[in-house]
Amino acid sequence: MKTVYDFTVKKTNGQEQSLRDYEGKPMLIVNTASKCGLTPQFKGLQELYDQYQEKGLEILGFPCGQFNDQEFNDIEETTQFCQMNYGVSFPMFAKIDVNGAQADPLFAFLKEQKGGLLTKDIKWNFTKFLVDRNGQVVKRYAPTTEPSKIEKDIENLL
Repeated sequence: MKTVYDFTVKKTNGQEQSLRDYEGKPMLIVNTASKCGLTPQFKGLQELYDQYQEKGLEILGFPCGQFNDQEFNDIEETTQFCQMNYGVSFPMFAKIDVNGAQADPLFAFLKEQKGGLLTKDIKWNFTKFLVDRNGQVVKRYAPTTEPSKIEKDIENLL
């Protein structure tokens, strides 16, 4: 059975990273944007990371500009913005597409595992996927779901 560990993603410096590096850890995988009305969710995501990282939680952020081009073109600008404004210390990766023909294979897999209400496509920035210690997608959260509302589900996986 395929898991998220079967995927490789691009780091902000362009190098490949296997998600096997996170094997055995619950993950929250999020498509992010720096210029969106939901951007303040970075604060809540960082709070979850601060609280649960020592217990094994990993949060992986994937910048995406597919929704009204709400992400910087320069990944350095993205990472600086996230660090300066929200203190983001969880891993951020290269800018990707989450829908369409150029969708990142990881996000194609995530959507296949947990579709949305009417479609499998991601409807907006800050769609979140919770992954268990075995690399299985256990839940998908709407963009408007505040990170604090996910806390109980994370605790159940820890």
